Amino acid sequence: MSSGAGRLRYSASISLDGFVAGPDQSREHPLGVGGEQLHVWVRELAVWRREHGEDGGVENASSGVYTRGGEGIGAVIMGRNMFGGGPGPWPDPPWNGWWGDEPPFHLPVFVLTHHERPPLELRGTTFTFVTGGAGEALALAREAAAGKDVALAGGAGVARQYLGAGLVDELQLHVVPVLLGDGVRLFDGGLAVALEQVEAVEAPGVTHLTYRF
Repeated sequence: MSSGAGRLRYSASISLDGFVAGPDQSREHPLGVGGEQLHVWVRELAVWRREHGEDGGVENASSGVYTRGGEGIGAVIMGRNMFGGGPGPWPDPPWNGWWGDEPPFHLPVFVLTHHERPPLELRGTTFTFVTGGAGEALALAREAAAGKDVALAGGAGVARQYLGAGLVDELQLHVVPVLLGDGVRLFDGGLAVALEQVEAVEAPGVTHLTYRF
């Protein structure tokens, strides 16, 4: 990590058998078939629901984990699949992704893609499309974050690029007690790293594990 730069932090909900999304991802099933089970724990939290303009919800041990996960973040990196719009050149007019008219980020977001596209400004969030690879996206995100941390939002392919290059400083896994059997696996590709576990929090329907490299 360069002097004065914030950490690169990756967080993901993951099944017991190692999948971060189910099979057959599509516009109808952005998390794949069955993948929505991985995020039930967060979507029922009162703090998450407030942020998304919804009422109700619960407070439990996950509430503090979720709140701390958003603290100190100055920019976000994600891949083309997580942004949405499918592979290949952008259609005309280009689809504006999964996030609706008011995305939840309210931060600069840098999208790794092979196809150029002008920046997209939505309410409180600007998406910048980066064709120069993972290193360029991280440099731009750190500049935008101005000393704060950068959140690596995924998907799995992008996360593996940064993990494999040794660029991730903190890894947080939200382990959900479900077996998906198929889908998008996070730790494919022969990664071999040693981690230091710094926190384990048990909560209803999920266990939160935090590691440093």
